Amino acid sequence: MKVLKFGGTSVGSAQRMKNVAKLIAGERKIVVLSAMSGTTNSLVEISDYLYKRNPDGANEIINRLSMKYMEHIEELYGTEEYKQKAKELIKSHFDYIRTFTKDLFTLFEEKVILAQGELISTGMMHLYLNELGVNAVMIPALDYMRTDKNAEPDPIYIKEKLTRLLNEHKDADLYITQGYICRNAYGEIDNLQRGGSDYSASLVGAAIGAEEIQIWTDIDGMHNNDPRFVEGTSPVRQLHFDEAAELAYFGAKILHPTCILPAKLNNIPVRLLNTMQPDAPGTLISNVMEKGKIKAVAAKDNITSIKIKSGRMLLATGFLRKVFEIFENHQTPIDMVTTSEVGVSVTIDNRKHLEEIVDDLKKYGTVTVDENMVIVCVVGDLEWDNIGFEARVVQAMKDVPVRMISYGGSNYNVSLLIKASDKRRALQALSDHLFNNK
Repeated sequence: MKVLKFGGTSVGSAQRMKNVAKLIAGERKIVVLSAMSGTTNSLVEISDYLYKRNPDGANEIINRLSMKYMEHIEELYGTEEYKQKAKELIKSHFDYIRTFTKDLFTLFEEKVILAQGELISTGMMHLYLNELGVNAVMIPALDYMRTDKNAEPDPIYIKEKLTRLLNEHKDADLYITQGYICRNAYGEIDNLQRGGSDYSASLVGAAIGAEEIQIWTDIDGMHNNDPRFVEGTSPVRQLHFDEAAELAYFGAKILHPTCILPAKLNNIPVRLLNTMQPDAPGTLISNVMEKGKIKAVAAKDNITSIKIKSGRMLLATGFLRKVFEIFENHQTPIDMVTTSEVGVSVTIDNRKHLEEIVDDLKKYGTVTVDENMVIVCVVGDLEWDNIGFEARVVQAMKDVPVRMISYGGSNYNVSLLIKASDKRRALQALSDHLFNNK
């Protein structure tokens, strides 16, 4: 059985929901849906008003969003019977959201409100499939998707509960479920964070031992560079899981970085497909590596580099430990690291504790901070004995100032730190040199 996940843009209108219904017809499968595009942002805005004790502002957004859904209903359903059922569904969810405008509002209530987007989209799709005569069954994510006390998915619980639910509905042709939402270890409604619908699909696929996990978006697979900045990009047809993970982490927005780990560990291929071009082959991600090939370039914005220079580092032990402990104490992850005999440079993408970090680092040496930087990563089979790939990367960047270069921590990635103002030029130069043979 396959698991198919459709993102917010794929179910972002009545017509797109109809298109998805056509795509999922046929063989038995589990379909994971996100909230309709724009819904989660509106729910976040509603929550923000409620945090600020402004129920009038919240109700204005609630009314606007509910009217938008009523318009979708008129276009989606063909019979008065199902239009009425859908209107009752929408009304029940928005009436529930309105109850939160009367009481104290906390993070728990916000997570309950955010869950409504996926509950609405799956409810609408379920009704539409029933109207078409499809034997579709709803498998509520809140009945099987759970995280443990460390806020990590609980795979044993997920597999046990999901298997039981599927066995209760063996005769169904389609199973519809929600992405993103879950319960935590205490039974409270929670979520897998933004982009978590990809994670949901991967966890579901791992739990059932799926034949394949398909991630349907509005882009034809993962491209070899960012088409927003670079001309002449093309889809990458095959990626290794580790290559895809590097690209996802360093800016390829089509895929959630954590999504692919359950699929990788269970050796389940992941296919990225385009709902606007369903016949396009997309990108297949698996444990198969194409030897000696550079696959793609990605960029991560809003990077800050920090350089610590100290004569005390020379021939000293424990210096790096002290430096890294400072970042750990301030719960700030490090992206890149380069070292010399008298200094170390690191990059971070979270500036929240930058002032305190710099203040603490000054105990050990002279600190220099460079802001508005970008990490550009080149991804592929970059084993150290694949002679020449470093030269190709450096040659492509010959006219772009590079602050840091990092290689060796992974066999799949070379990272370069540059100024944000040089980003477009660098990405285009790498594409021209690595993929377009200019």
